[in-house]
Amino acid sequence: MTSVPGSAQPVLCVPLATGNDRYGTLVCTRRTPPFTRLDTDVCILLAERAASHIRHAREHEQVSGLIAKLQSALRVEPGRPHPNLDVAMRYRPAGQSALVGGDWCETVRLHFGRTLLVVGDVMGHGLEAAVDMTAYRSALRYTASADLPPHRVLRQLDDIAASEPDRRPATCLIARIDPAREQVTLASAGHLPPAVVDTRGRTSLLAVPVGPPLGTGLGGYQSHTHRLDPSQTLVLFTDGLVERRGEDIDQSLHRLTELTFATAATPEQVLDTLLTGLGTDHPEDDVAVLAARGRARTHGTEPTQR
Repeated sequence: MTSVPGSAQPVLCVPLATGNDRYGTLVCTRRTPPFTRLDTDVCILLAERAASHIRHAREHEQVSGLIAKLQSALRVEPGRPHPNLDVAMRYRPAGQSALVGGDWCETVRLHFGRTLLVVGDVMGHGLEAAVDMTAYRSALRYTASADLPPHRVLRQLDDIAASEPDRRPATCLIARIDPAREQVTLASAGHLPPAVVDTRGRTSLLAVPVGPPLGTGLGGYQSHTHRLDPSQTLVLFTDGLVERRGEDIDQSLHRLTELTFATAATPEQVLDTLLTGLGTDHPEDDVAVLAARGRARTHGTEPTQR
């Protein structure tokens, strides 16, 4: 703390410092009278508080930068589907600063022109949920390489997650699309059912047998096959797309089915309408949504079975 003698008015200079770190100087002036001892003590206290806040702000900035880098590293791009399938995806994490959370989409190429489409939702938000999300995605890619039916993929994912006590539970919906046969085979681990948009732009939900979430070790998953022609768009989504605080889930799903879409809308246009119509600009929960439509067959041959 210093004063400036001989100046036209009293000046008090107090360093903004905490520990060995110095951030500047607090300069106080007044017309008259000179600074008293009480004035000096108050200025010193203000300088200490200001230095402490500056230190905390800089530490927060450093930590936030590290978290952003880690979140960027956890953002795994989904695989590429077969050319016979048009796919669009969107992801919106909850919170203004989050880049990634526990919701995810994935596509895996299978044999004979089939593609596995997956959406998952890890319990919780933020970085911890994102770490478990990457673990589930890695396990899915490994398991899906064996080309198992959707319900058996879920069973293996459940076994893997249940063997790790710290792994958070997750819901998951798997759809195996076969455009050549115009079929989709679905299996669910505690997840909401998918929607289908038809050629008239009307929306309906597909029935799926629902098993327990992944990580419980209970198993009990089943697959069910539906017809899906090239004029229909299949939509897989996490609950953040439809759920609203204080609203029953049946009401939330009904609001989804009340949406109408432009005739022959592309998967990208379907997602645009979904996100706008359901008001997801500032979601209360993470949102992951995937839309897929098979391309019309150009010949009448069917894939050779193994």
